[in-house]
Amino acid sequence: MATRDLDRLARHVKAHRLEQYSSRDAAAAAAGVTRNTWKRVEEGETVRESTYTKIDRALGWASGSCLVIADGGEPVFAGEATTSSTLPSAVLSEEQARQMAWDTAKATLPTAQVGELDTFVNELVEKLRRAGIVTDSS
Repeated sequence: MATRDLDRLARHVKAHRLEQYSSRDAAAAAAGVTRNTWKRVEEGETVRESTYTKIDRALGWASGSCLVIADGGEPVFAGEATTSSTLPSAVLSEEQARQMAWDTAKATLPTAQVGELDTFVNELVEKLRRAGIVTDSS
């Protein structure tokens, strides 16, 4: 998987935060993270994968949008995620989906066995494929 562009993500997060919140403190409180954690995201520093889900929610983005942005894509707004005509038929390769699912599962469930994480990742990727969000591997 290519290196994520955290500076690109930082620019997007800051721009959207300035549109929606009066301060970094307000945005951090809405996300349920510390001000310092929010600052780290806006400065392009590494944070836990689970933090990105909280940032997505606070900014009104569909879950996974921070990672999509860092990988060169654009955010999907939560309201748009239910309207299939606004989404491309496939937005992630299977490899991208598997890596994102694995990273998130490891961060969220650090004590889970590798086999359990593997089963989770396989089931999630299959559901995303059926929903048209993941393209088949070549």
